[in-house]
Amino acid sequence: MKMKTLLLIVLCWCKLGAAQERTTADHNHAPALTIYNQNFFVAREYLPLDLTSGVNHVQFAGIAAHLEPDSVILRDPAGRSLQILEQNYRNDPISQELLLSFYEGKTIDFQIQPGQIVKGKIIRSGYVPSSAYAQNYPQPGYGQPIIEVDGVLRFGLPGQPLFPALSEDSILKPTLNWALQTDSPGKFDAEISYVSGGMTWQADYNLVVSDNAGTKTHLVDMVGWITMHNQSGKTFENANIKLMAGDVNKIQPAAVAGRAYAMKSMARDEAMAPAVTEKSFDEFHLYSLARPTTLHDQETKQVEFVRAMEIHAQRIYVYDGAQVEQYGYYNPEQIRQDASYGTQSNPKVWVMEEFKNADTNHLGIALPKGKLRFYRRDIDGHLEFIGENTIDHTPKDETIRVSTGNAFDVVGERKRTGYHVESSQRWLDESFEIRLRNHKKDAVTVRAVEHLYRGANWKLTEQSDPSKKTDAQTSEFSITIPPDGERVVTYTVHYSW
Repeated sequence: MKMKTLLLIVLCWCKLGAAQERTTADHNHAPALTIYNQNFFVAREYLPLDLTSGVNHVQFAGIAAHLEPDSVILRDPAGRSLQILEQNYRNDPISQELLLSFYEGKTIDFQIQPGQIVKGKIIRSGYVPSSAYAQNYPQPGYGQPIIEVDGVLRFGLPGQPLFPALSEDSILKPTLNWALQTDSPGKFDAEISYVSGGMTWQADYNLVVSDNAGTKTHLVDMVGWITMHNQSGKTFENANIKLMAGDVNKIQPAAVAGRAYAMKSMARDEAMAPAVTEKSFDEFHLYSLARPTTLHDQETKQVEFVRAMEIHAQRIYVYDGAQVEQYGYYNPEQIRQDASYGTQSNPKVWVMEEFKNADTNHLGIALPKGKLRFYRRDIDGHLEFIGENTIDHTPKDETIRVSTGNAFDVVGERKRTGYHVESSQRWLDESFEIRLRNHKKDAVTVRAVEHLYRGANWKLTEQSDPSKKTDAQTSEFSITIPPDGERVVTYTVHYSW
C-alpha cells in the first residue's frame, strides 16, 4: 500500500514537472512586444526552421504591415551560425485590384448577375501600388480600370471579376523571404526581432475627489489605465507585453529575458499579483503586463496599472489678471513704449489640483504622460465630471499640479490706477488695483499672480499685502477672501533701465 502511494506521488510530480516544462517552453516561445508611446514597437517572435546543406529558401508570412525591413534580426538563440544571403519584404497582399494587374492583357469572366457572365479583356487594371507612388507620379485617370467587352472599351468593371487562379506572385499577408545558409543543418526555433510602426499606448487616469473633513485638503482616489492601440496589420497571440515610457530617440531591440516559474502557490500568487509592474530601465521606465494577452489587429485593449486611494490633495485658486498674450511683443523696448500694455483685465480665476506623487501620499510610482479626468460624487451618489488636463512623464516624489477649469463663484478684477514715465531719466512707475470676490459659503485663498514685464530691473515700492517673488519677473500675492466677501490688493512697481 505504501509502495502504491509512493508511486502515485512520483507520477503526480512527474506530470507537474512535465506541465511546468511545457508552460515554460510555451512562455519562452510566445511572441514578445515592447510598445512605445510614439507609435512604434519592437516585436520578438519565433520561427521553426529545418535547414539543409546549401541554400535554403525560407518564408515568414504574417509579418507586421509597417515593418522597418532594415531592423530585422534573424538568429538562433542557441548560437547556431546563420548566413543571410538575401532578404525580401513584400507588403502587397492579394486584392481584387492587384489580381486585375496580374491579368492585364488577358481575358477573364465577369459576373453581371447570377447566371449571366460576360468575357472582358483587361486593358488596364487601375491598380496603384501605393499612395506615395500616386503622389510622386500623378496620372489623371490612372486608377480607373479599362475593360474591353465585345470589342468596345469601357471604363470601370462590367461586373464582379472571376479569376481563374491566383498567380505565382500572389501573397495573402505581408511576407519576409530569406535565402539562408548554415554550417549546422537541422531543426531549431529561430528568433526574429524587428521594429514596426502602427502600435502605440497611452495612460489615462480617473480621479474621484471627496472632502477631507476638518482639513483644508481633500482626498482623491485614482485609477490609472493603460490603453494599447494595435494598427500594425497583425494579431499577436498570447504575447508578453512591455510598455516603454519616455522620450526615446533611438530604438534598440528588446533584450530577451528568461523567467523561472514555481508550481507551489501559483494560483494564489497570480490572484494577488498586480496587473502591471513598473521598473526603471536605462533613462526610461518599463511597464510589464503580468499575464500574456492576445492583441488583435485594429483592437484597442485596456489594462488597469495603478490604483491609489485617499491621496491628499489641495485645490488652488490662481488669478492671473493681466491679458498680456494678446500683444505679441518680444522685447522690453516695445513693451515700455506701449502705455496700455497689460491693462486689459481677465476676470477668470483658475482652479488647479495639486498633489505629491509620493509613497507617503499613497502613490509613489513613475506615472507616464496621459490625461487626468476629475470627478466628484453628488449627494445622489452619481459621479459628475469636473474637469480634465494632461500630465507629462512624472517621476516619483514630484508634485503634480494641473488646471481643471475656471471658478464659477470666485472672480477677479484688475485695473491700473497710476502710470508715470520719465524716459530721459530711464524710469517708470505703475500702480494697480486687484479686486477678488468670493461668492462661496466658505473662505478661499487665491494666488494673485502679477507679471512685471516692462523691465528687468524692478521693485515694489508700495503694496497693501505681502508678496513673494517667484521668478525674475513675477510676484505673487496670497489672499484669503471671507465667505461672500471681497479683498482689494494694491501695489506700485518702479522700473528702471
